[in-house]
Amino acid sequence: MPVVRALNRVVRQALAAPPCGYQPLAVAVRNISFSPRQVTSDASFHSVSFSETDHPKVLITGGLGQLGVGLAKLLRKRFGKNNVILSDIRKPPSNVFHSGPFIYSDILDYKNLREIVRGGGGERALARAVNITGLHNILDIAAEHGLRLFVPSTIGAFGPTSPRNPTPDLCVQRPRTIYGVSKVHAELMGEYYHHRYGLDFRCLRYPGIISADSQPGGGTTDYAVQIFHDAVKTGKFECNLKPDTRLPMMYIDDCLRATLEVMEAPADTLSMRTYNINAMSFTPEELAREVQRQLPDLQITYDIDHVRQAIADSWPMNFDDDNARRDWGWKHEYDLPELVQTMLNFIGAESRVAQAS
Repeated sequence: MPVVRALNRVVRQALAAPPCGYQPLAVAVRNISFSPRQVTSDASFHSVSFSETDHPKVLITGGLGQLGVGLAKLLRKRFGKNNVILSDIRKPPSNVFHSGPFIYSDILDYKNLREIVRGGGGERALARAVNITGLHNILDIAAEHGLRLFVPSTIGAFGPTSPRNPTPDLCVQRPRTIYGVSKVHAELMGEYYHHRYGLDFRCLRYPGIISADSQPGGGTTDYAVQIFHDAVKTGKFECNLKPDTRLPMMYIDDCLRATLEVMEAPADTLSMRTYNINAMSFTPEELAREVQRQLPDLQITYDIDHVRQAIADSWPMNFDDDNARRDWGWKHEYDLPELVQTMLNFIGAESRVAQAS
């Protein structure tokens, strides 16, 4: 097909061996529902900041989720539009397709994934395949080609026996979902490859991620996105978690910046392979109260979803991210008031545009 051939030419050109010894870089991002946003990625970042002339080549797989598109936009600004290739097994929206290079790629297809690198809410079986088999493919290819590997993890990697307030980087991890189990597996496999094969593995555990430019997908932490949409559109919000359920949260801009910062951190500054990162922790009641400061007529009710509540009750209430702040200078920019103002401004403006059209 002409389109496929054209895309293949783009990939061959964009993933051609970069100058000055830089290895191709790959970032894999996949969005799994019923959980905080997941990003799985591998990257050949050097231990020093990149110059303006020597940019790595980036492949983002499974990139049509919330974080993939945002991360592509951020990295294209940093490394150049044609140096960052977005891919997925789904057809991209027109605006995404035309925003920069895009190609079909399935990380379960080892041969196809290997050729790309050389050239330049889930059901149980699918969750295992994507998060474990796909991870092994990327681990092996990263080790084979001397890439650095970045595999973001999640709040879901902890379980009911983990300390919850605060949750340190190193503690008991016994999650009770396949998603959480697969993320613990990724953390441990990455650390094993680091010690056994010298792979520069880096990992961040994300809290709940809040973004205005994508619709909530029904995950446990998605109430913290839905409330803004409902507040602007209807003035009423029904929360499916108890009002006092405390969880760590982060605005998408902080999340993307943290991802880039840890990728670029000099290797000798990292004292561990997997870091917690955090920005704020709040309850539905606290979030609602902050929203009502801006929209005092907002009506809040509660209809508890016991499945989501059980998951939330097994997760950390607050992340201890002191190691990230000490080792590579992590510092969040959005606290709860800034988050609420930013979300309402964005969704309010979006709503006004929709009404005008």
